[in-house]
Amino acid sequence: MQDPRDFILLDEIDKNGPNTYSRTYRFQPAELKRDPDVAAIGPLVLEAHVEKGDLPHEYRVHGSSKFIADLNCSRCAEPYPFASSSEFHLRFRPQPAVTSEDEEIEITPGDLDMEFYADRSIPLRELALEQIHISIPMKPLHDDKCLGLCPQCGANRNSEPCACATPIGDQRWGALHDIREQIAKKRES
Repeated sequence: MQDPRDFILLDEIDKNGPNTYSRTYRFQPAELKRDPDVAAIGPLVLEAHVEKGDLPHEYRVHGSSKFIADLNCSRCAEPYPFASSSEFHLRFRPQPAVTSEDEEIEITPGDLDMEFYADRSIPLRELALEQIHISIPMKPLHDDKCLGLCPQCGANRNSEPCACATPIGDQRWGALHDIREQIAKKRES
């Protein structure tokens, strides 16, 4: 049986007024399929205050999330510690009725903090998982000056010297290299 404390129950908000939720969730890196750079993740602490919105059946959620994780650097693949503490502000509205499969619903910049609900309960665990996905950088770097891995021998150039003499050129830029050489020859003559 599911714990009712793991859900924002919209009928309860209608009946009893605003409510505050405080939960801690544990996730495994495998649950974060969209974020393969997560090596390990600690518990996430979620705080959420929910109240009725300005429109009928609209609800506002203001909250915060905190967690620590080990992320893999996208250049050298070495894990490094990452801490996230962020606030979020969301509006939940009923899912709009779509009359045809091809119908599109336009959203405005003011709608970017909006989510839609079909059921009268919102799972806090899914809200917590969403906050992890939003907080993790698209390309995690342990340092902006990370040298990464050598594309030839695979050595971590941050910790060991690379014995490879010439860098591998990207053949797709070969035509531009030839043009640059032709321009240089014209300038010399």
